[in-house]
Amino acid sequence: MLDAPIEEITATAYTVPTDTEEADGTLAWTSTTLVLVRVAAGGRVGTGWTYGPVACADVVTDILAGEVLGCDAFATGRAYERMYRSVRNAGRPGVAACAISAVDVALWDLAARLLGLPLHRLLGAVHDRVPVYGSGGFTTYDADRLTAQLEYWVHVQEIPRVKIKIGQDRGAATDRDLARIHLSRNSIGDDAELFVDANGAYGVKQAIRVASTAADARVRWFEEPVSSDDLDGLRRVREAVDADVTAGEYGYDLTYFRRMCAAGAVDCLQADVSRCGGITEWRRVAAVAASHHLDISGHCAPHLHVHVAAATPNLRHLEWFHDHVRIEALFFDGDLDPTGGFLRPDPDAPGHGLSLRVGDIDRYRVHGPHPNTAGKD
Repeated sequence: MLDAPIEEITATAYTVPTDTEEADGTLAWTSTTLVLVRVAAGGRVGTGWTYGPVACADVVTDILAGEVLGCDAFATGRAYERMYRSVRNAGRPGVAACAISAVDVALWDLAARLLGLPLHRLLGAVHDRVPVYGSGGFTTYDADRLTAQLEYWVHVQEIPRVKIKIGQDRGAATDRDLARIHLSRNSIGDDAELFVDANGAYGVKQAIRVASTAADARVRWFEEPVSSDDLDGLRRVREAVDADVTAGEYGYDLTYFRRMCAAGAVDCLQADVSRCGGITEWRRVAAVAASHHLDISGHCAPHLHVHVAAATPNLRHLEWFHDHVRIEALFFDGDLDPTGGFLRPDPDAPGHGLSLRVGDIDRYRVHGPHPNTAGKD
C-alpha cells in the first residue's frame, strides 16, 4: 500500500494584466489574480488554483496548511472536512472558500499523479469529451472587437455556442445592450447558440422587457438577469422568457445551491470549482442539481473544471472564458484545444495533465514564495 503523507504546501499569488480594459454589467477590471497551490507527497506535486484576491494565499498558509500537512494524500474527503471546519470563525463564503477550492484541486491532482491516472478516470469518467461555449464579449468591446472575437470562436474554432456581457452601467444602457445582442446574432449566423450574461444588472421587469425586445435574436441562455441573491426574481424571469435562466457562480457552499434549486430559480445550475469548494464540493453540488432534474454548467476556469466535468453525468457544458483561457495557456503546458466545441481530457497524462511553467510566470508573482518543485508534476 502506498504511504504518502502530505509533506509540503505552498501558495503563491500572481496578477496578470488583461489584454484590454474589461467590464460586464456591474464591474470593470484591468487584471486577474490567480492563487496557485502546490501540494507535495511521495515524490509528486499536485497543483490547484483559484481566481481570487491575494488574501486567499494567506488563508492557505495560515489556516489550511496546518489541517492538511501530514494527512494521507489519498484521504481527500478527510482533508476537505478538516479545512471546512477550520474556517468556521474566519467565515467560509468568499476568500476562505476559494482557498479551500485551490487546495482541494491540488490534492485530487496529487492523488491521481501518485496513481499514474488521469484525474477524470480516478473520478469515474462519464464523458470522453466536454462541450464548451466561448465567453467574453465584454461591454468595453467596440463593435469590431466583439465581432472578431465571436467570429473566431464560431467560424474558425467551430464552437457552436457563445456568450456576451450585457447590462452595461448596471442596466442603464439597454439600447446598447440590445444593439450588441443583434450584432452578435448577425456575426455568428443562424446556427450557433447565443448566450447573454447581465451579471445581475437588471430588475425583474427590465430583464423581461430586454428578452422580449431581443426575441428575434433567439437568445438561448440568460445568465443572471437579476441578482443571484433574488431567487424569487430569477424564478419570475424564468417563467416569463424563452431563454434558459441560469445562475450559481457565486455559490460557496452546498446550502446556497440547494436553496437556488428548491426555489425553481434556474433552468441550469452554474457552479465554479475555484469557489464552491473544489472538486469535492462540485460533485455534491452536481448531485443536488440532479436531484432537482437540472443540468450543471462549469463557470470559467475551463482547465480547472474539465476532468470533474467529464465525470459528471448531468453536465451541460463549460465556459471557455477569455481571461482564464489566456492565463491558463500562459501558466501551463498541456492546455487543451476547444476546436469543434469540445474539450477532451488527455487520456494518458496523469492528474489534470498540466505542467506548471515555473520560470515563465515569475514576472507575474505578487505574493508568496517561488512554487515548490520538489517532485514531479
